[in-house]
Amino acid sequence: MATRGLPKDLRHPSCAVLASMGKPMVDVLLLVPARDEPRFAHSWGPLFERLAAPLRAKGLTVAAQPWTDPIETAQARLVMPSLAWGYHGRQPEWFAKLDAWETAAIAMVNPPSVLRWNATKTYLVELAGKGAPVVPTHAHDALTIEAVDAAFDAFGVEEVVVKPQVSAGSHETIRVKRGGSLEGGPTGPALIQPFLPAVGEEGELSLFFFDGQFSHAVAKVAVDGDFRVQPQFGGRVSEIAPEPEALRAAAMVLEAAGPPLTYARVDLIRGLDHTPQLMELEVIEPDLFLEHAHDKGAAFAAAVMRAMG
Repeated sequence: MATRGLPKDLRHPSCAVLASMGKPMVDVLLLVPARDEPRFAHSWGPLFERLAAPLRAKGLTVAAQPWTDPIETAQARLVMPSLAWGYHGRQPEWFAKLDAWETAAIAMVNPPSVLRWNATKTYLVELAGKGAPVVPTHAHDALTIEAVDAAFDAFGVEEVVVKPQVSAGSHETIRVKRGGSLEGGPTGPALIQPFLPAVGEEGELSLFFFDGQFSHAVAKVAVDGDFRVQPQFGGRVSEIAPEPEALRAAAMVLEAAGPPLTYARVDLIRGLDHTPQLMELEVIEPDLFLEHAHDKGAAFAAAVMRAMG
């Protein structure tokens, strides 16, 4: 079977990636941004190739399709939402798709139930309640000055970070000092956390697990004066060997989250008490930074093959 993948002209990747009818079965179907999301049109292609390479090395065929397009039951042996960027801004549509895929028994990793759970960051509060080490987090249906003032006192800090409960890429995420403005912050349900100085010092640590087994880790450090560690904001990324306490913290997070997942990224940061704490658990469309894995993604591909049965 010929390998299917990106259209030859990556300048227009949101055009028909796969024909709408009569799609031949592929081994792995990677979901990519919707056709009407031009802001992602020039960026997902290279990451698709990075994910597809270790899968192809195992002899698997790989294709891409916008996550908003219908998926036929016999279209792929396994579906992965690894590049379904933009779903956070279309949550009702995303949840409807998850329901449809679940009803149709589409073979998918991670499972739709997990994707649904992970789409709203209140999972942080749930994991903390199960004993996982999580950055102190307050969840509110709406952001108010009163809620922020209460967080300053509860956390014992003079600066907090406010973010939406549903977001990606630091959208509507701001730092607020006592008496500061909430301009640019969440317009809907929000989370409030203490600002952690470690963001600008040692940075955030991302640990990657495939089928519950540790693979590799990277450190992400924000540029001076910023708190966002993502590369699009100038954050620096480097491979790192995590300390045992970080591995233990990540293991506690994954245990609290449930059965082992085909892929998971555990983002940790050193808390105010100087212990590793969970910032985010990414199990929908995390950047897996496979270029920093010693095996270049072989463990990822092996986990995908096990999921295929």
